[in-house]
Amino acid sequence: MKSELNYEVRQPKIKSENPPLLILLHGYGSNEMDLFSFAYSLPEELLIVSAQGPYEYGYGVNGWYDIALSDDGEKTSNLKQANSSLKKINNFIDYLTRTYHANPNKIFLLGFSQGAILSYAYSFLHPNKVQHVIGLSGYIDSHLLPKKDLIDGEIKTDYYVSHGAVDQVIPIELARKTPVFLNQHNLKHNYTEYPVGHAVAPQNFSSFRDWIAERL
Repeated sequence: MKSELNYEVRQPKIKSENPPLLILLHGYGSNEMDLFSFAYSLPEELLIVSAQGPYEYGYGVNGWYDIALSDDGEKTSNLKQANSSLKKINNFIDYLTRTYHANPNKIFLLGFSQGAILSYAYSFLHPNKVQHVIGLSGYIDSHLLPKKDLIDGEIKTDYYVSHGAVDQVIPIELARKTPVFLNQHNLKHNYTEYPVGHAVAPQNFSSFRDWIAERL
């Protein structure tokens, strides 16, 4: 069965029968090669797969859902497309574990910006299907939360959360609501801010690389 999503893969450099899996979800207006640059500096045990968003906005420019800007400057997300992408991500994870014999009990989901928004949403919609989430420069979109209330103690996933303190795309005030939400539901997490804009600082990369390594 073919994958619904285009992707790039880095096979584990340290071979195992059922390797831990790291899935990378890029941001709006990018493609699967963007975050794939991380792959060659991450732990060698990992099977690393970088997915491409299904919506194309030009050559090499993709996203997971449309974002519109109103006349008064308000951003609105196409929730129908976002939910469709979440279903595609769920099918994609099943495809990867089946095709590459990845360990279903050691799955990391790393997203940047729009990819981070979907990574959070996915972990709440499919409790414990991924064990670790790395959310870079994103936030929890309440419109994508499950219709039922989250049950404290149900989700065992832990979260690495980081944001640029001078982010000009997603304001830091919005990002700061993420650890508040995670605390409210007793979810394990690390939250850090870095003196950058909508980007990943070198210290940020080193930090989440170590966070991943500690969980392998």
